[in-house]
Amino acid sequence: MTQPLDALIAGYNRFRDTGWRQQRERWAELKDGQTPKVMVIACSDSRVDPSQIFDTSPGEMFVVRNVAAMVPPFETGGGRHGVSAALEFAVTQLEVAEIVVMGHGACGGVNAALTRRFEEAAPGEGGFIAGWMSLLDAARDRVVHSHGEGPEVGRAMELEAVKVSIDNLRSFPFVREREQAGTLKLHGAYFAIADGVLHLLGEDGAFHPA
Repeated sequence: MTQPLDALIAGYNRFRDTGWRQQRERWAELKDGQTPKVMVIACSDSRVDPSQIFDTSPGEMFVVRNVAAMVPPFETGGGRHGVSAALEFAVTQLEVAEIVVMGHGACGGVNAALTRRFEEAAPGEGGFIAGWMSLLDAARDRVVHSHGEGPEVGRAMELEAVKVSIDNLRSFPFVREREQAGTLKLHGAYFAIADGVLHLLGEDGAFHPA
């Protein structure tokens, strides 16, 4: 029986024989550094790989993935700040010109926020998930108030989560300053797994097919 790591190594060997060789000049350019123009904040979900969805080459995107593609608000206290550190590096050091927050359909993290299924769980049993997804507590109340318990509430919550992360991006001074100066643009996106359609957040506050 093939083990998961064996499958990964087999994939690596295919990559060495095809992708790496085909883009050898590109890899040579990247050996001394990276100059991506866009940062993508996406979910850790195995079905929504940004590199595959956007069909990019190595070095084109600076990608951060976490549960539900969330961006926490700016704060200097508390625990570790992995997303904040990555954001700071992308914006102030790499000087990316655009940031895309990409949510997706059937998101388990957003569903956990909506159902609060891990609300009383201890760490190791869902407690860390509950703590992270509490970022959507206020959004959950808004969505439930607007949509009740209907079948559309899940997707509404997934779309609202993208908006929450974009709002939180603007709480970072170095993001807000660059956006106001016109050197940084923020975008919301949503990938509907079922039909493969990417939606973009418009200026009207609604998501539209790309």
